[in-house]
Amino acid sequence: MSSDPRDRIVELDKRRVWHPYTAMQSYRERVDPLVVAEAHGARLVDTRGRSYIDANASWWSCALGHGHPRLIEALRRQSERLCHTSLAGVAHEGASELAEAICRVAPSGLEHVFYSDNGSTAVEVAMKLALQYWAQNGRPERKRFAALQEGFHGETLGVTALGGLEVFRRPFEGALLDVLRVAPPRSDDALDAACAALERTLAESGDSLAALVMESVVQGAAGMKFYAPDFLRAARQLCDRHDVFLVCDEVFTGYGRTGPMWACEHAGISPDMLCSAKGFSAGMLPMAATLTTRRVFEGFLGAADRAFYYGHTFCGNPLGAAVAREVLAVFEEERVLEAAKPKAERIAQSFSEMEALPGVARPRAIGMIGALDLGASADYLADAGWRVYEEARARGAYLRPLGNVVYVAPPLNIPDADLEELLAIVRSSVEVALAPR
Repeated sequence: MSSDPRDRIVELDKRRVWHPYTAMQSYRERVDPLVVAEAHGARLVDTRGRSYIDANASWWSCALGHGHPRLIEALRRQSERLCHTSLAGVAHEGASELAEAICRVAPSGLEHVFYSDNGSTAVEVAMKLALQYWAQNGRPERKRFAALQEGFHGETLGVTALGGLEVFRRPFEGALLDVLRVAPPRSDDALDAACAALERTLAESGDSLAALVMESVVQGAAGMKFYAPDFLRAARQLCDRHDVFLVCDEVFTGYGRTGPMWACEHAGISPDMLCSAKGFSAGMLPMAATLTTRRVFEGFLGAADRAFYYGHTFCGNPLGAAVAREVLAVFEEERVLEAAKPKAERIAQSFSEMEALPGVARPRAIGMIGALDLGASADYLADAGWRVYEEARARGAYLRPLGNVVYVAPPLNIPDADLEELLAIVRSSVEVALAPR
């Protein structure tokens, strides 16, 4: 029997664990997984002591890197006082102070916070709030949603309906809510046509719509596709005109990922509801929030049957609340957004330079995101990106692709030396993966 503990981990993993977004037949037969033992800063460390730069901040969540000492200390302090209590008829300092803190940095007009535990549930909360609001405030016919083509908002069943990526929707067709799809502009010269199409959709169907749900400016799972902030600004104006709620999904784009604290700041707008997760607790604990305006909140006041009968066991969990409060304190006191600006500029420069590489198309960057396509197709199921993944892994970076889209979204506070090493690995991995065979 092997004495290497890695062998035992992999054997149990392949016998028992069902992995997300993974073709399990192929995984069990051919994949040699990265086995992570610990993580520090911008790096993952495997069971044999080799470190890898975490190029996507562990699914976009570790905005402050791994093991930030202030977050660990906040978690330790809270664990000695109160690990869990329900939030049903109970108040506690963590949830109360966190709600106040997040509302202070939120876009204007967002005044109330409903807690949940991940990005999917944060958006699901927004959907249910919108449906129930209209049902009990004189517009029960508003039962549909509008969303963007190629959008992605999570994996709970209601949220799956919003998604515009067919690979994620197809298995559940026939069990999903009715959703209208509008195409975001993929270039500056497509902006007017996209705004006109959105205007027609809301003019024709606004009376049946509970909300328009959009990822703000960046569609992550679609392949790091950006659209002009003017389109989001137009959406706000059209939703106001037709009295449709605008929900901004900032699960990925919030907490400085695109530059400002919230991506909707690029458009200078505030939504009726904003969904936050991932960076919200900086990857430390499952924690999420849905922020709403006073109008939405007051639509649930009155008789008992107007209450929002929805919640999660870990809604407002004290451990998560303590960490999320400390995340906001770190952002402010360590001036995270300001310090990230030169790093973002370096990412943009590096990806722009890779346009000269044969086989590279559409390099792009915004904030702490850099992306490029391998060839003409950005198909999620394509495999060219996985060749880059293997090359990068051999060079010391965890660079999980989105099909043929290779991207980085590292911690906002990644050390400059690690960032330079990561960008060099991306370039060399792309060059080798695309070289003629």
